[in-house]
Amino acid sequence: MNKLINETRVILIGGSSHVGKSTLGLSLAAKLGWSYRSTDKLARHPGRPWVGANGKAIPEYVAEYYRTRSVDTLFLDVLSHYEKNVLPIVEAIVHSHAFHLSTEYLILEGSALWPEFVANLVVFNGVKAIWLTASDQLFQNRIKRESNFYNVGEDEKHLIQKFIDRTLFYNQRMREKVELLGFICIDVESVSMTDELSNKCMKLMEIS
Repeated sequence: MNKLINETRVILIGGSSHVGKSTLGLSLAAKLGWSYRSTDKLARHPGRPWVGANGKAIPEYVAEYYRTRSVDTLFLDVLSHYEKNVLPIVEAIVHSHAFHLSTEYLILEGSALWPEFVANLVVFNGVKAIWLTASDQLFQNRIKRESNFYNVGEDEKHLIQKFIDRTLFYNQRMREKVELLGFICIDVESVSMTDELSNKCMKLMEIS
């Protein structure tokens, strides 16, 4: 490994749900030989309002969560969850891998890596970060496909659409924050293959 790789021990990958963070994270981990983790399971939060392919209903507490909140409230609530419940764990993980030479190099990805929340981590030499973005259409296509949107009733469609709208709002605000803070952001639609995306990200972060 070269000097830069020895200095960089943690890569953070942020972005909205369904933008491709886990795909990129796993690709980078394989290329670099680093370990991989997602923030998704670090702390509990109401799940996605999906109807399974087997017709399993959306859990009532999940349906109620999306049914009774506006898109703005859903966005603010998930940010609050990230800041209060996930960020302390993320900070501990990053510090452990960035500064303790006995730990593995780490790729950490997740929507919980909101730019403002992790800004104090990215300033360290051992940590680099990149955020992924995409068009509204890509998000809608991916979420509708995964959520079985076209095979469910109108009530379920309404809940899924709330999730989509929150995702689009998150992506818009995230892009604004990334630009304001001067962080790296890449449009996943600017490349056609996962390998090409991981190579582009490595180049932008000056990792070889």
